[in-house]
Amino acid sequence: MRKRATGDRLEFAYEEVGRPDGPPVFLLHGFPYDVRTYDPVAELLAPHCRVLVPYLRGFGGTRFLARSTPRSGQQAALGHDLRDLMDALGIRSAVLAGYDWGGRAACIAAALWPERAAGLVTVNGYNIQDIAGAAEPRPPEDEHRYWYQYYFHSERGRRGLERNRRALCRLLWRLWSPTWAFEEAEFERTAASFDNPDFVEVVIHSYRHRYGLVAGDPLLDETERLLAAQPAIGVPAAVLDPAEDGVAGPLPEAEHRRHFSGPFSYRLVPGAGHNLPREAHGEFAAAVLALVRGAAR
Repeated sequence: MRKRATGDRLEFAYEEVGRPDGPPVFLLHGFPYDVRTYDPVAELLAPHCRVLVPYLRGFGGTRFLARSTPRSGQQAALGHDLRDLMDALGIRSAVLAGYDWGGRAACIAAALWPERAAGLVTVNGYNIQDIAGAAEPRPPEDEHRYWYQYYFHSERGRRGLERNRRALCRLLWRLWSPTWAFEEAEFERTAASFDNPDFVEVVIHSYRHRYGLVAGDPLLDETERLLAAQPAIGVPAAVLDPAEDGVAGPLPEAEHRRHFSGPFSYRLVPGAGHNLPREAHGEFAAAVLALVRGAAR
């Protein structure tokens, strides 16, 4: 069911299914995807949980409340949005699960406000950006995967996203999930979310801010300072690493574990690409349910 909630700076659009009295679970999508990623996961969780799937800022029906609010896509904004939505819904604590931008929001909330996270499921592991280290070159095999980020650093890239958002995002779907044979109708159901009037500005700011190329929202400076310390995550956490991810290849378990100080599990998911919750929805739902059940003990 499509619903709306008003936070401090955004009117959130979100979908809710499942048991109204069940343990709450937030499922958080990434770029360039939307809530449709989680349809199969939500179906599996609905008999057990209250499942909430928000559209991130710049996507779908989520809107800024004021023209004067910076259309920031920085990581601190995503974390604050999640906390604000939880406040608006009167939810003190929930299992937080996500990938890409949504995984970043979940990791930030779990690290900075652990009382809000009963558990964490994160694809690709620790998603908090190390902005201070972003200027350091990566191995060439990694660098070529980031072409779209460098493209968005230029005004040519901004215009390209504005004019060709569907074609560009469809290309990213193909490159990042090379084993996922999605149908055009499925892509189009999600692509409608890219028509949000703030989509381009939020996306461009995200990919410039993470490299220190533009300033962030001044109201978020203190949060960014805390994130620069790369805080450990102490809540119960499950890392799912997609083996066929075309943008961020899997890392050894030890590389993930060093960022987590609490109960931790790791699973390499064969055959899955970047959009893991859609491509391996059973694995993702099982990881969420394990944390829900653990929190209930």
